Amino acid sequence: MNSTNPPTNIWQDERLLSSSDQPASIDQLRPTESDYRLLDPKTYDAIEAEALFEQVDHTKTHIGRLVVYRSLTQVVNPAPVLQQKQAALREIVDDVQMYDALNGYVDHLVRGERSLDHLLYGEFTGGLTTEEPVDNAEELVFGGHGYRQYKDGTRFVQQMVESANDLPRPKSPYLCHLIDAIGCLEESRIYSLIKGPVYLASGKFKTKKEKPAFLPLPKFRPTIFKLIPMLLFAVAIYAILFAFETVLPEMGASYIGYGILALTVPVFPIVLLAIGVSDRDSIIYPLRKQFRESPELAKAMEALGMLDELLCYHRYGQSLNGDKVLPQIFDEQHHLLSVSNAKNPLLINQIPDYVPNEIGLDASGRLVIITGPNSGGKTAYCKTIAQIQLLGQMGCYIPATQAQLVPVEHIYYQVPDPGQLDAGMGRFGHELKRTREIFFNSTPRSLVVLDELSEGTTFEEKMALSEYILKGFHQLGASILLVTHNHELCERLQKDGVGKYLQIEFKPEGPTHRLITGVSRVSHAERVASAIGFSKQDVERHLENQRGLKD
Repeated sequence: MNSTNPPTNIWQDERLLSSSDQPASIDQLRPTESDYRLLDPKTYDAIEAEALFEQVDHTKTHIGRLVVYRSLTQVVNPAPVLQQKQAALREIVDDVQMYDALNGYVDHLVRGERSLDHLLYGEFTGGLTTEEPVDNAEELVFGGHGYRQYKDGTRFVQQMVESANDLPRPKSPYLCHLIDAIGCLEESRIYSLIKGPVYLASGKFKTKKEKPAFLPLPKFRPTIFKLIPMLLFAVAIYAILFAFETVLPEMGASYIGYGILALTVPVFPIVLLAIGVSDRDSIIYPLRKQFRESPELAKAMEALGMLDELLCYHRYGQSLNGDKVLPQIFDEQHHLLSVSNAKNPLLINQIPDYVPNEIGLDASGRLVIITGPNSGGKTAYCKTIAQIQLLGQMGCYIPATQAQLVPVEHIYYQVPDPGQLDAGMGRFGHELKRTREIFFNSTPRSLVVLDELSEGTTFEEKMALSEYILKGFHQLGASILLVTHNHELCERLQKDGVGKYLQIEFKPEGPTHRLITGVSRVSHAERVASAIGFSKQDVERHLENQRGLKD
């Protein structure tokens, strides 16, 4: 399935390098009710996406962390791009020299990355100190006028580009695209401004190439100690002393010159501060605005983050106990997910003997109905499916022995939510509204998990409602998992040849947490009640003890 042709577009529409006055953050990328793509907020919480991100995240850079989070929550890469991404990851894993080169490259840039944020988003409050942020470092408020941040931030960009040019040439097109995006920054005008020198001409900035050869233009130097202003200041002081000592000696006024000289001493820092304020407001702030609005710099930084993302997936794969695999990616109009020996990504390292299961969502089993008692593993199975789908279409490893998938456009996960009721609607209406929202937003390339459907007030009402909703989802063509205790509903759907049916396997000692074919018609309620000390015998024993106390 892996093509040797380069992907048409591996870049997202929106860049992670913020063009505003605040750096990008995970909070800004987190799904909201009014702005989400792959995961809506309810699904994000239900499938424990935050915990999954923390499990996967082995990045070293801030931009890499943002890239991984975006891949988890927002991005739907076309299948050809995802195939190329997997090929790049395989090259990193198989080619030790390439891995060492890329890992060393990222390590070399980690410490300097923060300095670019300081330059692009820092607030410089003035004064003669430039080293440490004022009050809270997270606010990026610094003393001084930004000279130190300017030098450190521009040096970081130069190191990023120059070091990229020294990397070995990869075989995979995806890696070539990333390294080229960083190296090509060197050819841009914005890089010429970053590297310097920067010349000032009528309120505009010119690069060395743009500056007319014989036109003297002032050159920006990121320091408060300017040679020409300091020389002019010294000349002015000398002129004052010269005037009072040579021109007016007969008036006995030479002592006045020394008095004026003494008065100029406290003026000197004021002059320096005025120079700093002028540089900050008329040069550093306008220049950094051009830097953060530069598409070339944003693309280069994103490429750095995407390199760190691939290295992160390699480290994540090494952290997994047991089998792991990169799923085979298909480019189809309907969703597909087929996995052998799938384990839950959040539990695989916590439970050494975690029981694996098979996953089969395809044309013959697009609607899967799961039955069985509580605490048997139904919800864990559904979360495993959603989490594995996410990992697979990030381009990451999944804990399994074999897998195939089609990337989905949306993942929806509905769970009972009695704590959030709409006024005048009640639980039934509130949950039905959520189901409606999922239905009207689902496509044939959606994955939908319904952990219990809304139920009416009568048995017939419940059956009719659940039946037409599930048949509607089935006709949409999306992949649907329903968790239910309603075996009568299963029987109705089975008569119409709709759905595939799984149940929790039970042995005398309890659930095995393995799913097998069939419909569960046994509640196991008494077993669960006994396990928690609330069986019929427990109730009767408690009442008998209470009567004994009264006697």
